[in-house]
Amino acid sequence: MKLNRVNYSELTAKQSEIFNFQKVAGLLADFGFNCIKLADDWQGADFLAYHKDGQETLKVQLKSRLTVSKKYLGKELHMAFPVNESWYLVAHDDLVNLVSQYTPWLDTSSWKDNGLYHSSAPNAALLLALKDNVIA
Repeated sequence: MKLNRVNYSELTAKQSEIFNFQKVAGLLADFGFNCIKLADDWQGADFLAYHKDGQETLKVQLKSRLTVSKKYLGKELHMAFPVNESWYLVAHDDLVNLVSQYTPWLDTSSWKDNGLYHSSAPNAALLLALKDNVIA
């Protein structure tokens, strides 16, 4: 059997979400997590990551780029997103705090009026602040 790699840019939105879930789930397995994809956004989460020790369960929102949203505030969600060739996992509310320190994003109309900001190219200072949240 010959396997052919997919071209990510040719995937549908649903296919790219499944692709990204599989990538992140595989990475989190290295940290002792078992990931379960949810059929709908339960409490804002796309999937749950249960740690092998039974002491920790993460509610994770999966995005194709760094995203902060007012609708996720206070929900104890973690954001998983790629930047360049790396995947990040960070608590959403911590991410909002870092965004407020290292970017002007929370002063934009996108955040103020729509409660949302996303970027595929965050600045170097923010990426440095997020270095401990790289999972691969």
